[in-house]
Amino acid sequence: MSLFSFALVGKPGSFTAEELDLSDCESIDDVADLLRDYEEPVRLLGLEQDDEYAVLARLDVADDEQDLPIRVFLSNGHAADDYPIAQLFADGLEEIGGDPLDGDEDAPAGVHDAAPFGDPRLLSDLGIPAGELVELAVHEGTLPADLLDSVCERLGCSAEIEALRG
Repeated sequence: MSLFSFALVGKPGSFTAEELDLSDCESIDDVADLLRDYEEPVRLLGLEQDDEYAVLARLDVADDEQDLPIRVFLSNGHAADDYPIAQLFADGLEEIGGDPLDGDEDAPAGVHDAAPFGDPRLLSDLGIPAGELVELAVHEGTLPADLLDSVCERLGCSAEIEALRG
């Protein structure tokens, strides 16, 4: 299983990247705690696994001050049925009130729709509108790594991510 996860921290126009180890995370709160270790105004997590799904998560300093939950976008809800880390994000979204963007209400319990989950607006203030993020996630032929690369390119930190991927 190939898993690549990273933190982007900084402010618009000036992000740095660092690889993240999510092996000790058992809940979405554990992921939020990892991001709280950074004191930058904007803290983003990017994750992709086995070319099956991508996760973007955001926790800003202002969110901590207002006790707001972490905001998450999961590119493929169906991945939560096969990947424990995707399940962690899907379960966390359900706990904080996130729903599939195009959910299948007739799906059996424990089975997730392939539609994206979460908050597609989490990068809107950084220049990536919700519709564009969803389009990247569902566009045929676009891999999860492509989605993350597009986001990082728009945020001006492509080189940092490529260096982490080595």
